[in-house]
Amino acid sequence: MQKALGIIETIGLATAMEAADAAVKAANVTLGEYVSVGGGKVSVIIRGDVAAVKAAVDSGVSAASQIGKVVGQTVIPRPADKLVPTFPIDEKKQVDSKKIKTVNG
Repeated sequence: MQKALGIIETIGLATAMEAADAAVKAANVTLGEYVSVGGGKVSVIIRGDVAAVKAAVDSGVSAASQIGKVVGQTVIPRPADKLVPTFPIDEKKQVDSKKIKTVNG
C-alpha cells in the first residue's frame, strides 16, 4: 500500500525549494521527485503518513506563498498503485540532486 501523497505546484524553482524545505521541517515526511512541467511550474512530491503529509503541505504552501506563487496543492491519502507507472510518485525512488526531470520541455 502506498503512503499518502502530497503535491505542491509552484511557479519557479526557488519557490518550490522554499516549499520543500518548509515541508520537511514541519513533519516527518520524505521528498519524492520534483518535476518541472513547463511554463516555470515546478511540482514538489511529498510522501508519508496522512497527517504528516497534510501538515507538510500546509507548511510548504504557507512558506512558498511568502516568496512566490503557489498554483496548486493536493493531498491524496491512499494513491492507487496504478498511478506509479505514469507519474513520478514512486516512494522507493530517490531524488537525483543533479537532475531536474522535465516534462514537455
